[in-house]
Amino acid sequence: MNMQERILQRLTDGLAPDRLDILDESDRHAGHGGARPGGGTHYRVQIVSSKFTGLSRVARHRLVYGLLPNEFADGLHALAVDAKAPGE
Repeated sequence: MNMQERILQRLTDGLAPDRLDILDESDRHAGHGGARPGGGTHYRVQIVSSKFTGLSRVARHRLVYGLLPNEFADGLHALAVDAKAPGE
């Protein structure tokens, strides 16, 4: 399973999202810190989940990051997160 598939699986299992879009932006970061040949290091996630209802932006980000410790340990370097509750 590649990094994008791993992120998809972890966030789907942990947050049961209504919507989840994951974009690999690794090519935009070539030569920057954490970038590796072949990508799989920098992603953008847009996620809508009822699990975010009533949570602050920081709490939402912590929830997402907290589901991905193994991915960060395996080379995920940066994750831009747009996390919303349904209706936002």
